[in-house]
Amino acid sequence: MRPGVRWIKVQRCGGPYRSRVPSDGVTSPQQETGMPLFHAVLWIDHHRAQILQFDAEAMHAVQLRAHVHYTRQHASAVRSEHEFFGHVCDELAGVKEVLVTGSHVAQADFRHYAEKHRPTSMAQIAGWETVDHPSEGQLLALARRFFLKEGRMAGTTGPS
Repeated sequence: MRPGVRWIKVQRCGGPYRSRVPSDGVTSPQQETGMPLFHAVLWIDHHRAQILQFDAEAMHAVQLRAHVHYTRQHASAVRSEHEFFGHVCDELAGVKEVLVTGSHVAQADFRHYAEKHRPTSMAQIAGWETVDHPSEGQLLALARRFFLKEGRMAGTTGPS
């Protein structure tokens, strides 16, 4: 870990996305840094998602896991997937720009859901990158390179 960088982890797992708050009681990146983090990278598949909100000095990590409940009803897996994608979109609310990463199939399914059900979330998405299973550090480095290349970070923590 680099000196001066604060890493915050909030993991939302189990049940209907119950949150587990870190021991210091910090629940949002705005409370930690005193200002919102305008960039995020989302790694997603059909069972879990990892969201890293970041700026030049800070990073806030959230992990979501799908609560899959299969029934004999037709298309119950699709309903579970839509519920999961909806929770992911809820977590991204307030983020100015998002880079979405993951497998091609997971990105396509998430894109289809967002286009049809969450047009405001689609407006936040700055780009799509197909990646396998990167570590947190690799994911953060990829996102920072993407936003620097696009000229959107420019050393500021505010919107570009």
